[in-house]
Amino acid sequence: MTSKDWNSAEQPTAILTKVPALTWLSRCAAALIVLAAAGGCAIPHIEPSGLAEIDRSQLPEPDAVIDIAGLGPCSDTEDRSVAINRHEPVTIIVHGCYGSAGRLRSLSQVFAFHGQQSLCFSYNDRASLEQSSAELIHALSELNQFMDPNTDIRVLGHSQGGLVARRALVENRPDQLRLDAPPKELITVASPFAGIPAASTCGSIPVHVLSLGATVAVCRYISGRKWWEITAASDFIQQPGSPLPGIERHLKIITDERDSCRIRNNDGRCVSRDGVFGIAEQYHPPVDRYPIVSNIEVRAGHVEIVGDADAPPIKLIAILQDQGVMNPTEPERRAALQALLAELY
Repeated sequence: MTSKDWNSAEQPTAILTKVPALTWLSRCAAALIVLAAAGGCAIPHIEPSGLAEIDRSQLPEPDAVIDIAGLGPCSDTEDRSVAINRHEPVTIIVHGCYGSAGRLRSLSQVFAFHGQQSLCFSYNDRASLEQSSAELIHALSELNQFMDPNTDIRVLGHSQGGLVARRALVENRPDQLRLDAPPKELITVASPFAGIPAASTCGSIPVHVLSLGATVAVCRYISGRKWWEITAASDFIQQPGSPLPGIERHLKIITDERDSCRIRNNDGRCVSRDGVFGIAEQYHPPVDRYPIVSNIEVRAGHVEIVGDADAPPIKLIAILQDQGVMNPTEPERRAALQALLAELY
């Protein structure tokens, strides 16, 4: 927050004198409830789906059991220890807001079907994004101690999880934390790197000044400690940091969520939209300017892209396979994959 930002409140102050303070504050608070609620956490809670236990028949034989804070199986079980093969590639999946490790259990099962290990990173989605990304750094650092040094590691983050994942993999963090051996690849899906316009009121210094700080309390109540970081005005968004050397690619999957729908009634009318972030929110020059970044646009809803109880993530699977992130499906196993998807989703 610069002195220029604070001084920009001088002109609106004159307006405030013409409006009763309580009326103005009530209107401001009402607007914040609508705007920040939409921006604080992007999607409603979705119950985990999929099989109770992942079919490990296609996975490499495990040779170690790890118990790392934040990392574990893609399930919501209390036991977070997981058996892995230290010499085979592994994908770390980072959930979005209102998500959980169990929310992405089915996606983990799809990776397992293709013979690929995956773990899920769990974090408090109301915590500071800096804090959550720091926790991911510690988890990845500990994982590196278990894995063979030549083993490829990828990180895949959906929505807010993409913001957390990228922040864990940059230089010059405010807390000076730095991952010595970064993953080979970062994949982000439908992540609002330019900030969330719906939370723009929370990013307005003049509004906070005029409300005597009342709006700060409202924003924090709705969005948690990350309330400022998700706004376009924050340093988190404006100064995202440079990717660590050693990361070969940042694959950004941009979802065009216009006209998308999550739930339709019996008449075919949409009763619950699946549009959360616009395309403009997902592109951001301070992030996109690095040569390792490649953007792929896909027409898909925000939840649809990673799958839910009503639809499998067909489009995401196709992109991941085309980009070499997920192994291709062998022709003789395509029918088995379709059967698995029907069971999972």
